[in-house]
Amino acid sequence: MKRIEVVAAVIRNKEGQIFATQRGYGDFKDMWEFPGGKMEPGESPGEALVREIREELDTLIEVGELIDTVEFDYPAFHLTLHCFWCTVISGRLLLKEHEAARWLDPDNLSDVEWLPADKSILKKIVSLTNQNKA
Repeated sequence: MKRIEVVAAVIRNKEGQIFATQRGYGDFKDMWEFPGGKMEPGESPGEALVREIREELDTLIEVGELIDTVEFDYPAFHLTLHCFWCTVISGRLLLKEHEAARWLDPDNLSDVEWLPADKSILKKIVSLTNQNKA
């Protein structure tokens, strides 16, 4: 089975909301995801994430702690997804590849239809967010 390794930015704003993007192409068009993309040979996950967010959203981010690495089997490939907390350093999150975006409160993350791999990390994100509030 084909293997794909990707990185995803769980971008939080000052109010604690999380940025979600809606895919505008491919088999999973219209589903929601954390922005990011494929790692290139020789890139660290952090380098790949900074590059992908600059390319997709015209924004410079700071990559924080690893939230988790998800292993997920789609019908046509196996996905390794590295999810990191991120914050915006500069830029305005301009959508270049996605058809829509939303800021969601952690307790409302399930309001959109997530890609299966991204959906598998939602509970951990909510749990970590609630721990940080305490």
